[in-house]
Amino acid sequence: MLSEKDASTLLAIARDAIISIVEKRDHLPLPREEKALNERSGCFVTLKQNDKLRGCIGNFQSERPLYMEVAEMAVASATKDPRFPPMEKAELDNFSLELSILSPLEKIDDVEQIEVGTHGIYLEKNFSRGVLLPQVAAQYGWDRVTFLQQTCQKAGLMPDAWQETDADIYIFSAQIIKEQN
Repeated sequence: MLSEKDASTLLAIARDAIISIVEKRDHLPLPREEKALNERSGCFVTLKQNDKLRGCIGNFQSERPLYMEVAEMAVASATKDPRFPPMEKAELDNFSLELSILSPLEKIDDVEQIEVGTHGIYLEKNFSRGVLLPQVAAQYGWDRVTFLQQTCQKAGLMPDAWQETDADIYIFSAQIIKEQN
């Protein structure tokens, strides 16, 4: 678990990275001395505008320190999410950030191990992959089966593909860090 101070630092790094890239300024986060910010951890950065998704990109693993990974994923969420056009300057006054700092993936054999609201799901089948963060199921009030079906659909699979023997299911948890309004 990151401290409140470390969480605030990561939010500031993410926001600064987005503003810099949209304003077409060079930006690299300054090196951090905090041990927690130098750990290697996966993360997702979610952008919202008016409480609606504006971008979300992340990695499950990183070879970079966490603070650098957060900056990189923030930039990618703002400019490379294929569901949205790149952010523009006019949008910089109206967005909020949510960071999900991830635990390592754990492969499961029994879907009963999935705790809705605690675990996210990463599903692989053949060349298809889908992921949904832990907070998504809670936000929509999904049960375990609906959560699995939605993850399959996100991967471009049929909703019940999770039941097939060649589907690999992984769970993970996340520390969610949100900007305060």
